[in-house]
Amino acid sequence: MEHPVVVGVDGSDGSLAALDWATEEATRFGLPLRVVYASLWERYEGAVPSFTGERPAEEVAAQHIVASSEQRARQLSPGLAVHAVTAPDDAVEALVEESESASVVVTGSSGRGAVKELLLGSVSLTVAGRANCPVVVVRGAEGNVKGMSHRVVVGVGEADEAATAVRFAFREAEARGCELQAVRAWRTPQQPTDPTTGLESAARSHEQWAGAVLDEVLEEAVAAHPDVPATRTVVEGPAHRALLGPAADADLLVLGATRRQDGFGLHLGRVTHTALHRAGCPVAVVPHR
Repeated sequence: MEHPVVVGVDGSDGSLAALDWATEEATRFGLPLRVVYASLWERYEGAVPSFTGERPAEEVAAQHIVASSEQRARQLSPGLAVHAVTAPDDAVEALVEESESASVVVTGSSGRGAVKELLLGSVSLTVAGRANCPVVVVRGAEGNVKGMSHRVVVGVGEADEAATAVRFAFREAEARGCELQAVRAWRTPQQPTDPTTGLESAARSHEQWAGAVLDEVLEEAVAAHPDVPATRTVVEGPAHRALLGPAADADLLVLGATRRQDGFGLHLGRVTHTALHRAGCPVAVVPHR
């Protein structure tokens, strides 16, 4: 069974960018595209008879968004299997449910209305934290969104947590025919743990350790994708800052997220929150099981 690329649409400019990105992603991997418009109108208006004979405005708007989105995807990629639906639910619940059988869920970075800049927190951020598959939030400059940088960047955290995100990043880089840059941040210690060791020596040790972690995490993926040019970058400083620079010249930033101990949702730390709000390119949040 092929797991589709799922994209949430609402008629906004942000969702159109997400739709275009998702269409290219589905075409790139030879997967079907599932376009989802989430609306609550069916819950309340669907069961109420219309005494005027006119369809509710929300129904008209939903059908227009779904039809135009499907048409746009087919025009962008003729021959692509596209299925567009209206889900009688709110956006978060609909997309989280879709994530159960999706290869990836794609959302825009903002929605409709005067508070569209705040909608990342209410929709895309929440979906990224609850989905059961990778979530891509499409954001950044036009060149980054359209894949003109020819680079995928992956942030590498702890070795036992980064493998899933690294595999996802290598598959993306291979499918796009571009290079991959793996980034790991390290911090200069305020004071060495060993009193006989100087700060300079301690810092060098931390940097070497960061490089060793990168080598360990990348070893399997490099062997599986030998045609992907891969570079390793270790950066001194906070991870959430270290990734913004490389992301500004990338087509995709890939980050891992771990399942919370209580089993509900993912742990999206400071690095992921910063990237989702400030990265200069689309951001993929990949769950680690």
